Amino acid sequence: MKQKTHIFAVCAYGESPYLDECVRSLLAQTVKSEIILVTSTPNDHIRKCADRYGLRVLVNHGQGGITQDWNYAYTHSHARYVTIAHQDDFYEPDFLENALKRLEKSRKPLIFFTDYFEIRDGVRVYKNRLMFIKRLMLLPMLLPGAEHSRWIRRRILSFGTPICCPSVTYVKKNLPYAVFQHTFLACEDWEAWEMISKIKGDFLYCTEPLVGHRIHEESVTTSIIRSHQRSNEEIIMFRKFWPEWIARILNREYAKAQSSNELEDEE
Repeated sequence: MKQKTHIFAVCAYGESPYLDECVRSLLAQTVKSEIILVTSTPNDHIRKCADRYGLRVLVNHGQGGITQDWNYAYTHSHARYVTIAHQDDFYEPDFLENALKRLEKSRKPLIFFTDYFEIRDGVRVYKNRLMFIKRLMLLPMLLPGAEHSRWIRRRILSFGTPICCPSVTYVKKNLPYAVFQHTFLACEDWEAWEMISKIKGDFLYCTEPLVGHRIHEESVTTSIIRSHQRSNEEIIMFRKFWPEWIARILNREYAKAQSSNELEDEE
């Protein structure tokens, strides 16, 4: 049987009021792809959404959690390319079209990712301190040949993680069986990019903001930041690149930038 080109695997947890909107944005893609819902918390809310749009639901009956669910979605998506969509987020109609164009042109693609905008109280926000810093960090990716350079991507990641996790499309044949570890709750994506950055191949960066990342009170990201879990994990990540004293300085400054994720933050 011919392998599918692409799958959107939507990780659904609990009863997100934004799940339906996320699915509709994937159905509206200019290039069509299979969409599946993946969950470790099966419930009527998720099943009704799946039934409404005729989608398959895959249930992770093993250990639940962010990385566990992401890995389950990744390993059970039998396609060349997999995008792990986040249930609260939104995808512009030409997201997949852009992804496939870049991926098909690359000799050995590892991941494709895009710029993003935030959704705060239903309003799109394209500029704030955090997004400015992340775009600045990714500028070296626009240099000729940068997409092939392990040195450039590791230098970028040594200062933090500017890659928007829900915007990432993975090329399974060029990556490990599972890309996420179970050691972190907040920096699990940064940990994955650091691992993938060592592999020979391409990081494909699209500067168009094709994903809307929703910031709200119930989001996992917001709750983790407020519990200070993120800061504890970030210092571990900085130590992968820097001596202790530099890691501590970077961790302090990075924490200030991350505060932009708080709902009350001003543009």
